[in-house]
Amino acid sequence: MRLVVARCSVDYTGRLTAHLPLAPRLLIVKADGSVLIHSDGGSYKPLNWMSPPCTLTTSRRGDEEAGEDPEGDWIEQWDVVHDKSGDRLRVRLHEVFEDSSHDLGVDPGLQKDGVEAHLQALLAENIDTLGDGWSLVRREYFTAIGPVDILARDADGGSVAIEIKRRGEIDGVEQLTRYLELMNRDPLLAPVRGIFAAQVIKPQARVLAEDRGIDCVTLDYDALRGIDDAESRLF
Repeated sequence: MRLVVARCSVDYTGRLTAHLPLAPRLLIVKADGSVLIHSDGGSYKPLNWMSPPCTLTTSRRGDEEAGEDPEGDWIEQWDVVHDKSGDRLRVRLHEVFEDSSHDLGVDPGLQKDGVEAHLQALLAENIDTLGDGWSLVRREYFTAIGPVDILARDADGGSVAIEIKRRGEIDGVEQLTRYLELMNRDPLLAPVRGIFAAQVIKPQARVLAEDRGIDCVTLDYDALRGIDDAESRLF
């Protein structure tokens, strides 16, 4: 991972256009190729970014460009182009305060809290909750970008990737979307459809999931544990 703190301007062109005027910012270049631009505020979300697969090239400004550039003196330009869409992120560095690189190694992945881990185990043991004829392939099915909570097969033998959360939010849908995109490249699995399962699913997450063809399932923790008979309830 490369971390650069610099005074820079940023322009994004593609499906939309956006401009960040000259200001000090943190630039992050990750090992997977992604590039993120952060300010000292706004919580965790970057001001702009480019997701992989993309290509980063750098160039220094020539003397002719120096005399004609309305942005003033800049010392280096980054051109980040998305390999599929052609969207472009252009970063011009005017002053570099810090530039360092770090090898973070292989990340062990997110360790789920107790409730999520229990939900995963319970749903794996009761996979027929999702439908008659369903079967479990395995829990924690590993991909190049992390483990899918459950890989199952439906009654027709189709592959189903299931992501489980205690609270279903947009980030979880985005996570499952990335898994599905990768898994559908595997001819032994494809086509793979997705299920987003949680005890509570926020409306925005449900809308996003449905828009991407992902089914949503609300999990009843007590019913999966066998201590609550949902069919016998009055309400």
